[in-house]
Amino acid sequence: MNLLLYVVVVLIWGTTWIALKWQLGMVPIAQSIAYRFALAALILFAILVCRGGVARPRGKAAVLVAWQGLCLFCVNFICFLNASEVLPSGLVAVVFSTAAVWNALLARVVFKRPIAASTLYAGALGLGGLLLLFWPQVAGQAPALATLQGLVWALGGTLCFSVGNLLSSALQARQQSPLQTNAWGMLVGTLVLLGVCLVQGKPLAFDFSGRYIGALAYLAIPGSVIGFTAYLTLVGRLGPERAAYCTVLFPIVALNVSAVFEGYHWSLAALSGLILVVLGNVVAFRRRPVPV
Repeated sequence: MNLLLYVVVVLIWGTTWIALKWQLGMVPIAQSIAYRFALAALILFAILVCRGGVARPRGKAAVLVAWQGLCLFCVNFICFLNASEVLPSGLVAVVFSTAAVWNALLARVVFKRPIAASTLYAGALGLGGLLLLFWPQVAGQAPALATLQGLVWALGGTLCFSVGNLLSSALQARQQSPLQTNAWGMLVGTLVLLGVCLVQGKPLAFDFSGRYIGALAYLAIPGSVIGFTAYLTLVGRLGPERAAYCTVLFPIVALNVSAVFEGYHWSLAALSGLILVVLGNVVAFRRRPVPV
């Protein structure tokens, strides 16, 4: 079951980067994200009703859900979409792939969990592979203020994602299911984003083009309803450290999508990078990790 969830997350999130790019345009970033998670939350609540009812989180769980909503379904996507405006998607993916390392470090600090040596080795192999995969884009970045700002946005989004992982892990330890917490968290994220738009005084806008609507539907249903539920279920089963290693894999799927839609061409360096990423997966999931 874990392998199936892992594959689902890699395939779905690996194909959402192109959809994120297609949402950039006439609709303000905060509004696009709000539309995505409003639709996803509506679907999740409908599923919960059909399965027997909606359970409202209470007490400490409600606070954790609110923070998870801010981290996973609001602030991190604002960061990533702002980064995507000034950086190539490959470079953003390289930064985001460090989530596996951040998850391990934060779990060490917050939960006092030992860091498995295999996690560190896997992270090193995976990051090395991704640098080879995206080196032409990374090397092509001229040193400029916009580039630095984009890197800060991408790193901020990655840290928010990692914090959200730990919050989900804490919620599942309290017997809160990802389906329930995601529904409420997405509602929180939507309300905060709409509040931001209201404070900024921006009128609601919508792009009725087929590309935008298609991207919105894909990001909301497979990308959010299925992807986040599958991923956070993995967080509960494997821990945030090991679950996050799929963030190193899905950029490879994104590259193949880019080859179809954006003319990306595989090179020897890219193929070498792919081999390193696969080796990193083998190391990450060996049965007896050694804590350090």
